[in-house]
Amino acid sequence: MFLCRFSLLLLDLEEHYFEQHTAYNLTSSGPEANSFQDVTERPHMECEAEMVSPLVTNAGHVCITDCNLYFQPLNGYPDSVVQIGLHSVRRIYKRRHGLRPLVFCTENDLRSDIYLKFYSTKERDELYYYIATFLENHIAEHTAESYMLQWQRGHISNYQYLLHLNNLADRSVNDLSQYPVFPWVISDYSSTQLDLLNPASFRDLSKPIGALNTERLERLLERYRDMPEPRFMYGSHYSSPGYVLFYLVRVAPEHMLCLQNGRFDHADRMFNSVGETWKNCLEGGTDFKELIPEFYGSDSSFLKNLLGLNLGRRQGGGRVESVELPPWASDPDEFLQKMRLALESQYVSEHLHEWIDLVFGYKQKGSEAVASHNVFHPLTYEGGVDCDSIEDPDQKIAMLTQILEFGQTPRQLFVTPHPQRITPRFNNLSSTPSLSSSELSPDLSLLLPHITGVEVTVSKLMTETTNILPKIKPVWGLVRDIPKKHGTEKSSSITASPSMESFEDLTEESKKMAWSNMNKLVSQSCHKIHKEAVTGIAVTLSGESIFSTSQDSTLKMFSKDNGLQRSVSFSNMALSSCLMLPDDEIVVCSSWDNNVYFYSIAYGRRQDTLMGHDDAIWKCVAADISSNKRTRFELLAEYEHEAGVNTLDLSPAGTLLATGTKEGTLTVWDLASPVPLNQLTCHSGKIHQVAFSPDSRHILSVGEDSCLAVTDVQTGMLIATVHAELEQRCFCWDGNTVLSGGMSGDLSVWNLLSSKVTHKIPAAHSGAVWSSFSMCSALKNLEFGAELHMILPVLSVFNAGAVTCMWMNEQGSTIITGGVDKQIILWKHQY
Repeated sequence: MFLCRFSLLLLDLEEHYFEQHTAYNLTSSGPEANSFQDVTERPHMECEAEMVSPLVTNAGHVCITDCNLYFQPLNGYPDSVVQIGLHSVRRIYKRRHGLRPLVFCTENDLRSDIYLKFYSTKERDELYYYIATFLENHIAEHTAESYMLQWQRGHISNYQYLLHLNNLADRSVNDLSQYPVFPWVISDYSSTQLDLLNPASFRDLSKPIGALNTERLERLLERYRDMPEPRFMYGSHYSSPGYVLFYLVRVAPEHMLCLQNGRFDHADRMFNSVGETWKNCLEGGTDFKELIPEFYGSDSSFLKNLLGLNLGRRQGGGRVESVELPPWASDPDEFLQKMRLALESQYVSEHLHEWIDLVFGYKQKGSEAVASHNVFHPLTYEGGVDCDSIEDPDQKIAMLTQILEFGQTPRQLFVTPHPQRITPRFNNLSSTPSLSSSELSPDLSLLLPHITGVEVTVSKLMTETTNILPKIKPVWGLVRDIPKKHGTEKSSSITASPSMESFEDLTEESKKMAWSNMNKLVSQSCHKIHKEAVTGIAVTLSGESIFSTSQDSTLKMFSKDNGLQRSVSFSNMALSSCLMLPDDEIVVCSSWDNNVYFYSIAYGRRQDTLMGHDDAIWKCVAADISSNKRTRFELLAEYEHEAGVNTLDLSPAGTLLATGTKEGTLTVWDLASPVPLNQLTCHSGKIHQVAFSPDSRHILSVGEDSCLAVTDVQTGMLIATVHAELEQRCFCWDGNTVLSGGMSGDLSVWNLLSSKVTHKIPAAHSGAVWSSFSMCSALKNLEFGAELHMILPVLSVFNAGAVTCMWMNEQGSTIITGGVDKQIILWKHQY
């Protein structure tokens, strides 16, 4: 028996429209019981529906039982009864059609094994929830934000990301009126060689097709200004059934004949040449079409007249055969390879977010669309017309027909600027005819195929679309600023020796191994050295000495080998945090008596005291700040907040500061300026902790709303939110994986890309986790002190529970947690 896994696409559309487009009237009889695969099946529901394929709909009945989904088309096509086992269904999604949000859709390559339209939203929803609840193997739908995070990190390719966005925006190959839309990315279709290192070879992705030609745009804008409301700049759309079949006529002639009343279009208007089509998109008065996914796929048959179709003769007398390709492509397969190479290129990766803003994002509608010259006919937008308010049936049918045939703008997925992709930077890349793979980043080597005519040549072949994903290594940073150690002077331009590079590579590999094995953490030793809850942990660079503070008002130094070595009391009030300055000589402690204490490790005594705030201080963080002051630990600056600051963190380079308030506001500061770079409310309550990713591109925050939120530093956009069962009070993370502690006292390992807990260590301590080594704060003013170091104290509310602080070394191989149980626990990976 042939087994396959199905996906369902279920839609709900206006009944009157389909009464005009079907050959049969609906009857009340559905699939009979003798049509069931098993006589023991119990029917759950039955309703009228239509099965859809491009340009064709078949009216019929749907019946769902406890085992199968049945569809009985009234015309008996393609089968008298279509049967799908529920255990074989893999995905089922809600989508829309005809600008009405009443649709389900599959995710796998945007193609559905069955695509059904329903006349009743209630019936559609009942069937959807029944199947989704019934299926154990149902795969939950990802959000646009989760895909964005995967794309930014390099875990999915540009091609895959665009497919996912099209799917989430209700576009499917089953629906020619909402076919997936892809951008033109190459602008050079006349050269004999394609130089992908030259920005001039690429289209400006920040502009819609209609705005690429300045002269044409001026004419369009002049017409736009004189146009009565509702105004629009472009009289045609960038995606419509006609444009899709323009590209696919050689492989889907029957659809073109259906659309064109049994005839092909005029030979000179056919898809004859890639170069001519691009030129017409730039210069034509009504041609603004983008591309379809096939231009970046692996099947080149749509470029060839393999069926031997008689598509007519052009004015010059030549017959329309296969599509004429650019000089830099010797055959259709090579053309597609180079198109895909261009799509995954450095330039496109750096600018694709600009095109996404136009098609799926905040420049799709409103004032931003006007400013970007991206305004289409109102009927193309979701909500542009209320069909239910049209009482005249004929007028309603005409309106729906116009919507479906004119083209539809994708559903808007983003309302704020889309963040840029994290891409590798390549030094000394010139447009030489050939570069060996050893001269390129390994990431680029994976993306560039060995193709004659491309000016960068490497030995590895590009794999198929779906196989690229696991082979792309994420690139976390560009050129990273490393904070200088206190007391050292180094040139701003440093050339690392081979041994240094090898050491850094080894460190990176160690980090990756540690984070990939975070589920193998085991407790190595426990130390009960305090009389009250542990509030902070700091460790020397060598890892030999561990310092901790507690609510018992003591700072203690111990080693796992020699045990407790020193105990110092600065105040009769609780010490709330401790911090090791970069020189490895000073430990900074904050106290609830409003002071910051500086403890000299070498001399074993308090070296200095700084009045921090007018209220209790909870956390400190250190950073290098240029200053001409020679007196240590002086106030340098204050940053105002509207609400109490509860947490803060510095970027790895020490140039950016992130603060989180008691009201859920995250603010990103440039330490050189008192003006916030970005500010947003990312939690509905107090933020417990914020921390930069290693590449400083993202900030992770946790709050009392039990959410983990990822924010893009550049745009200030909230790009992912993960809901936890319980509050997470502290964490460490590498940009993808998070080790957190929650109210239950568990340590949890999270995969942010899948938004799931991959491992949990129950009752690591016996209570709740509330802060990590990443430093916190809690007053409206942030005070900066030290000659080269910044001291940022903070106040927070202590929750009764167990784990209170967490520390991790740079390699991620050692973790230390402290708790209300007065214990410090050392953790290691057990391989």
